[in-house]
Amino acid sequence: MVERGDPPPHNTLHEFDADVPETFDSVHEMFRDLRGRCPVAHSADFEGFWVLTKYDDVINTLADADTYSTAIQNVVPRVATSGRRPPLHLDPPDHTPYRRAITPLFRTERMKALEPVVRKIVTDLLAPVVGQGEADICLDFSYKLPIHVLAEFFHIPPEQAEKIRDIGADYNRALQHKDMEKVQATSVFLYEVARDIIELRKVEPLDPTIDPTSALLAARQDGEPLPEEMILGTIRQLLVVGIIAPTTFIGSMTIHFARHPEHHRMLKDDPSLVPAALEEMLRLYTPYRGFARTPKKDVTIRGRTIPKDEPIALSFTSANRDADAFENPDEFRLDRPEGRQHMAFGRGPHQCAGAPLARLMLRVTLEELIARTDGFEITGEIPMTTWPEYGPLSVPVRFL
Repeated sequence: MVERGDPPPHNTLHEFDADVPETFDSVHEMFRDLRGRCPVAHSADFEGFWVLTKYDDVINTLADADTYSTAIQNVVPRVATSGRRPPLHLDPPDHTPYRRAITPLFRTERMKALEPVVRKIVTDLLAPVVGQGEADICLDFSYKLPIHVLAEFFHIPPEQAEKIRDIGADYNRALQHKDMEKVQATSVFLYEVARDIIELRKVEPLDPTIDPTSALLAARQDGEPLPEEMILGTIRQLLVVGIIAPTTFIGSMTIHFARHPEHHRMLKDDPSLVPAALEEMLRLYTPYRGFARTPKKDVTIRGRTIPKDEPIALSFTSANRDADAFENPDEFRLDRPEGRQHMAFGRGPHQCAGAPLARLMLRVTLEELIARTDGFEITGEIPMTTWPEYGPLSVPVRFL
């Protein structure tokens, strides 16, 4: 029996290289090859793991929480170093009280109220960057944006917000460079910040319909408050869960427009197309490829048996370019027929609760980027993130 937190059994079967230098396009080439050659594949990298590359296989696994656990290992490679962080680190029904507490904070009315705040953050950060004429869209803009938005979402006082902005960027870089000592140090600091936020809300509670910490403190399960150590883990999880993906995805959008100026012009001529364009780019450049599940028993997928307790990466990045789910999957199209929907934010019990906030932040960013520029020209190298994310860490550009 594999205990929570223990490494999985090491399977030496090696059908693809996961721990290799990558380019913006090589990731999609790798997954295209696997979908055709070995759609359920195993790599001995990162302690050994399986990967599902086909849309239907990922959907079916996400829907079957009875068979596939997220509580043992929730990403490939394993990065969690401390504590249980609901709701992602818990299976249903244990995760449900935390999910129930935070989901209402992302309702449509709340997002509409936040839009002016988010737009001001975007414009305050973006205007000087564009004004320089040249910049790194990731390092100078998208690394900073999510931290500012999360600070507002959590109603964090300015002095605490500055700490989170700095440590959030450090945590992001440490993860990408696999500096696990730095990851652990920054994680401990984020727990301290989360603890301070909880103590502040005990003294100065806010409306639980607009403040996540107050919502978690007010939540009840069978008439009892949620355990404080689990509330702490939830706040800690929420503080960083939205940092890396927007950083890399905004870089991916910028590269797309540099390669396809006709799409930039199309949106500039008709800004009403921005929401549809965002959804298509979320499909094309899905930033998650390593969210994981662990089977509680031996399972067979496409004729391959995966032993219980061996981690399985669910590649949203690959599934969203599966030709069996999307016609001409590598093309940018706004006229796709209704039917299969992309899974950039996952599906099932652990579908991203914060997707509405992410969409708001990304839509406003895209609107402002289009309005303030006539295009982009890439001016340097584009280093890439690695598992569990996909996307560029740096995109030097000249604004046209």
